[in-house]
Order: sequence, then structure tokens, then C-alpha cells
Amino acid sequence: MRTGKLRTCWIVVIGLLGGLCADAADDKFQDERAKMVHEALVREGITNKRVIESMGQVPRHEFVPGPQQKQAYVDVALPIGYQQTISPPFVVGYMTETLDPQPGDKVLEIGTGSGYQAAVLSGLVKEVYSIEIVGPLGREAEKRLKKLKYDNVFCKVGDGYLGWPEHAPFDKIIVTCSPEKVPQPLVDQLREGGRLLIPLGERYQQVFYLYEKQGGQLKQTKLIPTLFVPMTGKSEDLREVKPDPANPKILNGSFEKDENKDDRADNWHHQRQMERIKDDSRDGDYVAEFQNEEPGRIAQVLQGLAIDGRKVASINVSLDLKIEAVQAGPTVQDRPSLIIHFYDSVRRPMGDAMLGPYLRRQDWERVGRKIEIPKDAREAIVRIGLNGATGKMWVDNVKLTFVPRAP
Repeated sequence: MRTGKLRTCWIVVIGLLGGLCADAADDKFQDERAKMVHEALVREGITNKRVIESMGQVPRHEFVPGPQQKQAYVDVALPIGYQQTISPPFVVGYMTETLDPQPGDKVLEIGTGSGYQAAVLSGLVKEVYSIEIVGPLGREAEKRLKKLKYDNVFCKVGDGYLGWPEHAPFDKIIVTCSPEKVPQPLVDQLREGGRLLIPLGERYQQVFYLYEKQGGQLKQTKLIPTLFVPMTGKSEDLREVKPDPANPKILNGSFEKDENKDDRADNWHHQRQMERIKDDSRDGDYVAEFQNEEPGRIAQVLQGLAIDGRKVASINVSLDLKIEAVQAGPTVQDRPSLIIHFYDSVRRPMGDAMLGPYLRRQDWERVGRKIEIPKDAREAIVRIGLNGATGKMWVDNVKLTFVPRAP
């Protein structure tokens, strides 16, 4: 899309938002926020007009640390300190729309973080009660929300596993950190007919679940894969399955598993412009197909994994790959590739390793390389796809083997 047309789209989005905050005209981030709404929400399938309007109003740049503000309206998770992150805009939009907030609702949020999700909910419901287990982060968020005049948001520092019984029952409960199982106190504090949205699972393998309380029981709907920071406190003490950072692995590397039968590959999150298609010429029946026609628009999948650089010296990563009619996107990373992002024990970025870029047309070919692991690495995110390039890319049989570090 040419720049003039893209700017026209932003203007149309601003017009659709309506009811923007009074000082929006003086907001230097207004165009960036409108672009975010168009690209990360509307274009990716968010349709609830109230949610779109709220996210068009809330100044996301106020909820990230100063050094991160230049990325405030990019559809990525950003570090906010204390080993925590602010979720990507699409994830916030998806969760808010799925929760289906109504003007009269009283909502409980577990995991205040920076306060951004609470701010988005503030204009959509009657009251938001938000709990953060990290003391300094919770107090900072409370001050920020008061300063920005989100007066119907009430915060406290505490263990979200226990909920907030003094203000129960809640019409809706939204959890922005991941336990292994649904905390029973949250079930007890959800009103009859209410909704609970929560990411559940192992540390790097999580799925959104929507629960509706009917006759005192929870009716479960399994949704899309995701990745959140873990719920700490009592929830972590009760966790039965923990990742082994000395044995990193890729799950569902052949994209065969789709238990939900929704054409999304299990174990991979943040799936954008990717489809599972039948191709029995490779490993199994399915391959991942990435397709993009707009330079800079993301076409990718992600998978997180634990990896301890003190115990793992290197990894060998390989995949089957086919490329057609590809042109590189606007940045260095907007090219067809497999990229591994490494993070330390407090989730600070430690650098990247890339397979690729793959820019020439090629039929199916096995590609791979050996990657040395930084000693301070404790986790990684594997990203595969066209990223922001245009064209088509097919991937299958992604494998990772590792070499232990010598004692």
C-alpha cells in the first residue's frame, strides 16, 4: 500500500472511532494510534466497535517506559520492568472483545502490569478491580491510572490467585498472566452467567480459554494459542509441569497438530497470515503457508522455549523451506527467515540469531545452521515467516537439537 493510501486509511479509522478524548487533537501519537487500530485490530479481525474506539483513545505510550515509547504503537509485547511485559495491541483487543464487556459490568483483572488493559476496559464497563502481585509495578500502575483520570479503576497489590472477594461477585474476570489451572477462588467469585477469560498451560505452551458460569459450573471454550508471563505466588507453587531449560525443543514443528480444528497449528502463537495446508510431499500431511501482499505487514508464527545457556552450548536448527515471488520488506528483519530472539533471566533482550534471509525463488529445500547460545540466555522466542516481506513461503519439519555445555 502506498503512503498516501495508508494515511487515508488512518484518517478513515480516526473518523470511525468517534468520541476521541478531548485532547486528542494535541496528541502527537494520534496518527500512530490510528495506524495501530487499523493494522493490529481492524485488519486482523477485531470487529467490536466499542473495543476499537476504546483502544483508539487510550494513550498506550503512557503505559510503557520512556525508552520503549517509540515502539508503543507497534504490535509487539514490550518490557515494562520487573520481568513483566505489556501485551501486544492485538492481544489486548482480542481479549477485550472475547470478554464482551458491557456498560454495567463489574470486572476483575488479574495482572495489572502497566495498567493498559485496565485503561482499555475503563471506558467500556462500570468498574474495574485490578490486582498486581509485583508491589512496585502495581503502585506505579495505580498512580498512572489516577493521573490519566481512569477513575473507575481500583487497584491493589496482592496475589491474583485469591481474587478480590470483598468486591465479588464479578460479571467478568480477565486474567493477563498464565496459571496451569483455573484458580478456584476466581471461579467462586464469578457471578452466575459471567465470563472468565484466561491463558492456561505450561510456561511456554498456553492457550486462551473462555469459561461461562452456568448452574454453578464452568462451560469451557478452547480458543487460540498464546504466550503470557506466568502467574506467580500460590499459582506457581501449585504448578505441576515446568519446562526443562537444559533440554530445549520445538513442538509441533511439522504443523500437524490442530486439536481445536480451527486451522491454527497447536503450540505456535501470534499466527499472522499463516495457514495450514495439505502437502503430503513433506513430513506428514500439512505444511505452514505464509502469504503477504503488503510490504511491512507481518506474516509469521512464534514459539517460546526455555533454554539455559549455562547448560546448552549450541543448538542446530533446521527446516524444510519453499519460496516464491518474494521481495524484502522495509527493515532488515522484514525478510523471509527463521529468527531466534534470546532473553536473560529478567527477560532483557540478548540478541538474535537468523537462518536466512531467503530471497530467491526455490523449491523445497532443507536448510539449517548451528547457533551458539549466550551463557546468560534463559529463554528464547522462535519466529518463522515472511515477517514483513511480500510473496509466499512454505515451511515444514522444523527441528531443534542441542549440544550440552561441557562441565
